[in-house]
Amino acid sequence: MKTLYPLLFALLMLTACASPEAEEAMDVAEPEAAMSSRPDASNPLPTNLTFPGDWEIRFDRPSDDYVVTGDTAVADPDIFFTNMQPGWHLTSGPAAIYWHPASTAAGDFAVASNFFQFDPGERNEAYGLFIGGSELAGPDQEYLYFLIRRSGEFLVKQRQGEETASVVDWTQDDAIVPWPPANAEDGTIANELGISVDGDMITFLVNGTVVHSMPKGDLPVEGIVGFRVNHALNLHISSFDVLQEVDLEEGA
Repeated sequence: MKTLYPLLFALLMLTACASPEAEEAMDVAEPEAAMSSRPDASNPLPTNLTFPGDWEIRFDRPSDDYVVTGDTAVADPDIFFTNMQPGWHLTSGPAAIYWHPASTAAGDFAVASNFFQFDPGERNEAYGLFIGGSELAGPDQEYLYFLIRRSGEFLVKQRQGEETASVVDWTQDDAIVPWPPANAEDGTIANELGISVDGDMITFLVNGTVVHSMPKGDLPVEGIVGFRVNHALNLHISSFDVLQEVDLEEGA
């Protein structure tokens, strides 16, 4: 029997990342617990942060000059990416994808992640999830990605090598929490993104609401899963979860 993935998003999540740092970071279940540890003007970054072990990064336009760190002592890095319970904190420069090599999904599955975005200024840059990753360190990289941006729009694209092709162009949807937040005194907005693959269908969700569903066709869906973050964004990612197919008839 096929799993009803949109329902199971609300019922069950299994950790996708195998690194010890990531597992420890995701032990804290309540998103509210992140509020005291996420940095803002009155709550500077703690000093005992570390780069997430074994994670990999690929820039859209690679350069040997980029400085990537999880150390707060490094001044003006291009990418700041660190473990911060619960989850990770990421301040981006150039657009890039982030993944742990052990984070893979195949068959019927669902991927979900909670993103907290800090004030983006005037930038309407995008962030979100990718699935179906393969050859990510080489010239034949491929993946399917699902992004949102501050204007309340979502996008689905496919990357093959250096080329990208739109699957769903930028589309407005009320399920996405836009910037600025309704409460002007709140320094962040929160959005949960999800992708489910069930049989021949792919479904894209924001905050538990389906924003698009379509046949998967020849799109890449099986492989490495991770984040994609575009230019100059300040994010806290409090969870990153994968749910593999669950037989609802088991134990019946």
